[in-house]
Amino acid sequence: MSIYDFTVRTINGEEQSLAAYKGKIVLIVNTASACGLTPHYKGLQHIYETYKAEDVVVLGFPCNQFGQQEPGSNEEIAAFCDLNYSVTFPMFAKIDVKGENAHPLYKYLVEAVPAQYRTGDIEWNFVKFLVDADGEVVKQYPASTDPAAIEPDLRSLIDNGSLGAAPNTVND
Repeated sequence: MSIYDFTVRTINGEEQSLAAYKGKIVLIVNTASACGLTPHYKGLQHIYETYKAEDVVVLGFPCNQFGQQEPGSNEEIAAFCDLNYSVTFPMFAKIDVKGENAHPLYKYLVEAVPAQYRTGDIEWNFVKFLVDADGEVVKQYPASTDPAAIEPDLRSLIDNGSLGAAPNTVND
């Protein structure tokens, strides 16, 4: 199983298979418009603009489960993101990300992240999941992680296809 097995609804109400992102590195984030971490939108947009030519995409999933900080309609959320942060990365319809009614994608993300890179339950808005170009979840970042702090891992995935240092080479 991978993220490609899931279908989600865009913020405009259209069904979309995540298979559309095959071959891309994906950063999946649960978002909110009235949160102290809402300025993370700026950093997420920076990542999207900086790395989209290298097949990196950010996917935003609004959620109202934490402090009721995303009370608006999908249309209002889209307008907020455009007006305040000029968001151009794909945004999806508001969902639950934990609990009994959690979207199946989020249930999968939490279960699939490798233990050494798991930070636990989704504790707040702006928890981030990094997915490799094969659709496999490789790392989870706590809500407080500034998007800029993710860039070294993105660079590693772009350059090496995995997290960590470049593979050892034999010197003659």
